[in-house]
Amino acid sequence: MPLRHILLALLVVAIWGFNFVIIKLSVQVLDPLLAAALRFLLAAFPALLFVRPPRGAGGRTPWAVVIGFGLTFGFGLYVFLNFALFLGMPAGLASTVLQVQVFFTFLVAFLVLRERPRTVQTVGAVIAFSGIGLIGYHRLEGAAFAPFFLTICAAFVWALANVLTRYAGRVNPVALAVWGSLFAAIPLLALSVLVEGPGGLVGMFVQPDLWTWGLLAFLAYPATLFGFSIWNKLLATYPASSVVPFTLLVPFTGLLSGWAILGEQITSLEMAGGFLVVLGLGVTLFRSPYRTR
Repeated sequence: MPLRHILLALLVVAIWGFNFVIIKLSVQVLDPLLAAALRFLLAAFPALLFVRPPRGAGGRTPWAVVIGFGLTFGFGLYVFLNFALFLGMPAGLASTVLQVQVFFTFLVAFLVLRERPRTVQTVGAVIAFSGIGLIGYHRLEGAAFAPFFLTICAAFVWALANVLTRYAGRVNPVALAVWGSLFAAIPLLALSVLVEGPGGLVGMFVQPDLWTWGLLAFLAYPATLFGFSIWNKLLATYPASSVVPFTLLVPFTGLLSGWAILGEQITSLEMAGGFLVVLGLGVTLFRSPYRTR
C-alpha cells in the first residue's frame, strides 16, 4: 500500500476514534435514533443532488449493494452503537470493543469471499477475543452488560458492511457514501418517528440549536462522508485484511478523547481487556494476513 494511502487510513481511523465522543455528546441532547437519522440525512442532502449513483468498473453498481451498504454501515451499525452509548457504554471503551469488527470481517470474508486467514490471524483473534471476554465478564453485573452486548452487535454489522464494500469492487467511494447515507437515513427517520415520536425531529427545525447541529455536522461530514469515502476506496482497492487492521488506532484516540473531554474513567480490568484487544489487532499487522483462493 503506498504511503499516501497509509496516511489516509490513519487519518480516517483517528477521526473515527474522536467520533465516539461526538456520538456520546449527541445522544445526550437527542434521542439515539434521531441522532443517527439526522447524521445520515445531512450526509445525503444536498450532496446527492450533485453526486450520481455509484458506478463500478463494469457500469452502475447494483442498487442492492448500495442499499445493503446503507442498511449495514448506516442503519444497523448506528442503531446498536448509539443505543449502547445512550445506555451508558463509555465512548473510549466502545471505541476499543467495536474493533472486534476486524475479526468478524475476517470470518465473513472467509465465508463469502473465500479469503482464508493465516495462522497469525487466528492467533490475533484468540488474543483479542480473550480481551473482549474479560471486559464482558466484568460487565456481566447489572445493566452494564446490555450496552456491551449492543457494541458487539454493532461490530458484527460493521463487518458485514466491510465485506459488502469489498464485494462491490471498484466503486466511486464518494457516491457510495452519499447514496448509502440516503438509504440509512430513510429507515432511521421512520423508526425514530415511530419509536421516539415526531416532536424531537420537528423541534430541531423549529427551534434549531447550534451546538446540536454542530455535533451532527461533524458526524455527517468528517466522520461519515470523508471517512466512509476514503475507507470504501481503500477497501475497494486492497484486500479487506490489508485495510481493516488500521483500525488499531481507533482505541487510542477514542480512549484519549473520552478521558480528556468526557472525563471517562476505565477500570483496571477493562484496561487489561482493551490492551488484549489492541495486542490482538497488532498481531494481524505482522504479516500479510490472507491469501485469496
